[in-house]
Amino acid sequence: MLALGCLSFACELINASLGMGYGTTLTPILLILGYPPLLIVPTVLFSGLVTGLVSGGFHHAFGNLSLRRGSRDRAVTLILASIGMMGSVGAVFVARSVSARSLEIYVGVMVLAMGILVYASRRRELRFSYARILAVGVVAGFNKGISGGGYGPLVVSGQILSGQGARNAVGIACLTEGLICLVGFPLYLLANEGAGWFAAHAAFFLPVVLGAAVAAPLASWVTRILVKRGDLRVVVALITCVLGAWTLWRAVGLPG
Repeated sequence: MLALGCLSFACELINASLGMGYGTTLTPILLILGYPPLLIVPTVLFSGLVTGLVSGGFHHAFGNLSLRRGSRDRAVTLILASIGMMGSVGAVFVARSVSARSLEIYVGVMVLAMGILVYASRRRELRFSYARILAVGVVAGFNKGISGGGYGPLVVSGQILSGQGARNAVGIACLTEGLICLVGFPLYLLANEGAGWFAAHAAFFLPVVLGAAVAAPLASWVTRILVKRGDLRVVVALITCVLGAWTLWRAVGLPG
């Protein structure tokens, strides 16, 4: 179980410092190791819930975002979280009629394109736009609902392209994903095994959740260091491109 905790720690360190990559990296690794999807999905949702809220709090404490009343960060968080929840629900109906391979290709292309756009605009000062934030929330929530992935890269890169600072975008993405999982995880339990899932699978999900939670404060500090070095926007762009390309590569092995 120590190996599970270390794996989760590494994935969350990347995720909470850049606002992306936790489910996108952890889920396929756990599948390769032989764990069943019905065990992985609720575990990733529950750990995303815990670590999203924890890392959001630490990002606020480290000054990576402000949750004070009247702040723009707080408004953007509420917009992205609420639209993400609604988008996820609506996308479930679309996902039933589309092949898994098509969904993966769609998400991969979308994420890769956003990464390229962020890198291309790395030296430009972009004017903030709530209209673009709304569009980002709809698309990212839709992606979360149809595939379970592609949320973090789109929310971070989309915020940057909407004029939000890279440091704030990372903190907001971590917090909003946690809020969305706060709705998604209970719904998953209600539709499946219920509260008994905790007792039956505690030996699996506890190391995953604890490993990710321990990484949250360290990741918030890493974000702050990257901002001081002036590298965060470029790093976000490059990691987004890598995740998009990886998603496309995985799609090649899926049935049409």
